[in-house]
Amino acid sequence: MITVKIIEADHKDDIKIKNQPFPLFGLLLPSYQNGKWDHTELLFPKENVTQMCFPDENYDFEEMSGNSVFVGAYDGGKCVGLAILQQAFFKYMYLYDLKVDAGYRGRGVGALLIGKSKRIAVQRGYRGLYTQGQDNNLGACRFYLKMGFEIGGLDTRVYEGTSQEHKKDILFYCDAQLENV
Repeated sequence: MITVKIIEADHKDDIKIKNQPFPLFGLLLPSYQNGKWDHTELLFPKENVTQMCFPDENYDFEEMSGNSVFVGAYDGGKCVGLAILQQAFFKYMYLYDLKVDAGYRGRGVGALLIGKSKRIAVQRGYRGLYTQGQDNNLGACRFYLKMGFEIGGLDTRVYEGTSQEHKKDILFYCDAQLENV
C-alpha cells in the first residue's frame, strides 16, 4: 500500500530519488482565443517516438527546506515518488518537481502526491498549485489536465539559446480551494 507524507529531516535522503526516462510521443498545442485557453494534441508516428530523461538534480534538504516542502510517496520504506512544493509570492504554491519511479507509474502514485500537495497548499493559505510542463512531454501534460489543472499560460522563449530551443513551457494552474481536498 502506498502512503504519502511530508519528508522530514530524518528521511532527507529520500528527496534524491533518481530521474528515469519517459516517452516523448506527442505535443500539447495550447491556443488562446477570446480569453480562454484550449488545446489540441499532435501524436507522433510510432517511428518518431523517443525517450527523454532529465538529469538528476542533487537536491540539498537543508539548503531548500527554508522555502520548500518535500512530499514523498512510500511503498513500505522505499520512496517511490516525490513532489517538491515551493513558496510563491502570489496565491498559487509552486509545484517545483514531481516524479514517480517508473515501476510505479500508472498506479495512482502521482495522483496521491498531487492530492497531498493540494491540501498542503490550502493549509498554507494558497489558492492552489501551479507548475509547468514542456509541450513535448504529452504524458505529463495529460496528467496535469486529468488532475484538474488548467492551462494558464505559454512560455515560448524559455529555451531560447539552449539545446532545447524548439520546446515551450506550458503553465498549469489548479484552484485547490474550490475542490474538496
